[in-house]
Amino acid sequence: MAIEATVADFDQQVTGPLTVVDFWAPWCGPCKMMDPIMTKLEQRYGKQIKFVRFNVDGNQEIAQRYHVMSVPSLVLFRDGQAKEKVTGVYPEAKLAHYFERKITE
Repeated sequence: MAIEATVADFDQQVTGPLTVVDFWAPWCGPCKMMDPIMTKLEQRYGKQIKFVRFNVDGNQEIAQRYHVMSVPSLVLFRDGQAKEKVTGVYPEAKLAHYFERKITE
């Protein structure tokens, strides 16, 4: 199960060699579509990638820090530093391919 980050512990949660943060909101239809995809990918890559979720409702400060203008957005962190962002709904196979590339970099 992905770690639910809060404003208080966000910076601590994104530490580690490779972390993917799912910026989402409860009212977001596309976020609900991404949920089962991210769950499957976490089961597959959970040993190599740390999966974190961050609810942007009422937490715009952190979303703005990483230029998250719409949800769902995935921000890839390496050693606590944001490196890349993808926005929108992606098929499981496409995200799996992306994660495979990031793991081997």
